Amino acid sequence: MKADTEFRKVLTLFPVVLFGLAYMVPLTVFTTYGIVSQLTEGMLPMAYVVTLLTMLFTAFSYGRMVKAFPYSGSAYTYAQRSLNSHVGFFVGWVLLLDYMFLPMINYLIIGIYLHAEFPAVPVWIWIILSIVIVTIVNVRGIKVVAGVNLTLISFQMIFVALFIILSVKSLLGGEGSGTLFSSLPFFNPEGSTSLVFAGAAILCLSFLGFDAVTTLSEETINAKKTIPKAIFLVTIIGGLLFIVVSYLGQLVFPNYMSFKDPDSAGLEIAGFLGGNLFKSFFLAAYIIGCFASATSSHASVSRILYAMGRDTILPKKVFGNLYSKYRTPVFNIIIVSVVALLALFFSLETVSSFISFGALSAFTFVHISVFAHFYVRSRKRTFKDLILYVLVPFIGVILCIWLWTSLSKFAFMLGISWLTIGLIYLMYLTRMFKNQPPKMSFDESIDDVENTP
Repeated sequence: MKADTEFRKVLTLFPVVLFGLAYMVPLTVFTTYGIVSQLTEGMLPMAYVVTLLTMLFTAFSYGRMVKAFPYSGSAYTYAQRSLNSHVGFFVGWVLLLDYMFLPMINYLIIGIYLHAEFPAVPVWIWIILSIVIVTIVNVRGIKVVAGVNLTLISFQMIFVALFIILSVKSLLGGEGSGTLFSSLPFFNPEGSTSLVFAGAAILCLSFLGFDAVTTLSEETINAKKTIPKAIFLVTIIGGLLFIVVSYLGQLVFPNYMSFKDPDSAGLEIAGFLGGNLFKSFFLAAYIIGCFASATSSHASVSRILYAMGRDTILPKKVFGNLYSKYRTPVFNIIIVSVVALLALFFSLETVSSFISFGALSAFTFVHISVFAHFYVRSRKRTFKDLILYVLVPFIGVILCIWLWTSLSKFAFMLGISWLTIGLIYLMYLTRMFKNQPPKMSFDESIDDVENTP
């Protein structure tokens, strides 16, 4: 490869972790706060504990695979190299559901919330304006994205810090539950374990940030060590943050059935803690979080498309090129922006269903790839290897399948439809399976990319 067609290795652990946290959006805990609180009968923190444990198994598998294949492409690359090119194609195809629609859901939320605050401005204007801003940031390069993420994450973390301080002050003042310590958010004698698991299935999408950081492997210094660390840090930091915030929220506002609108429970809690001023701060922080997530997810999917274009699975002239000035996949960034305009027509429910199907599919095949690469192909067969490369990924697959059972029929219908389109395209690409899909070439050492500005 020529230097001007390769990514610059400029990222260290800190900006990669920020990227993952921005992708997750720390304030996403409030997106489903009211709904899951009512579903779990007040055991939202326990549902987050279950989800965190589930995601740690998946994070382990991602960490192992990124050490073996420190390249852009995420689950697509792992399945392609560990299983075969046909499976790799389908994993990449279904992964696009996750990556392509996550920016869209952020643009939708931005439009809905800002329209609610400024009714005179139509939703479509806010959506288009946010798409334009995020597109410009991504075209300028990953350093700009990382810098923007630092600012946006800092703003959210200030809100979280104030939320914790005001919650503690309120509880010590005798409001809400009147105590800082209670087992009810983790165990409600009147609730049931099945309800906690049902809530955990909904919450799994809150942890997609640890997957997103793998797409930055080719832009990260010493990716084999940095990316696995970032995966676990993003998962653990995000999980603990969700648990602490939801725990305090349940204590401050224990009557979870009294929310006027479960979809906007966060606004009610913020208003209860700090009045209209803190409520406005929450709204601003939440919108900023959506911008951070949109920026990160937009960057991720453009690199997934680049990896597939570099393989010629997608047309290389369009998807497999980097703009020489910024070393960014500009065409892909613009394509993602055009697709994001569908936010003008799709509902949040539709977009969420697509993301759920794509994410769980990718997670499952990453676990299978660990088993195939390390245990089958590399013949790692010691007792320790049996634990790491057979038992752990097997548990991960079971957990992912269990989460699948909580998806709606509508989600499966959309997912299967997308897979059918992918099958037709693969048949065309391989001339009715007579040829193998193109494979990614790693003959050149990506570690040799110049780290120049």
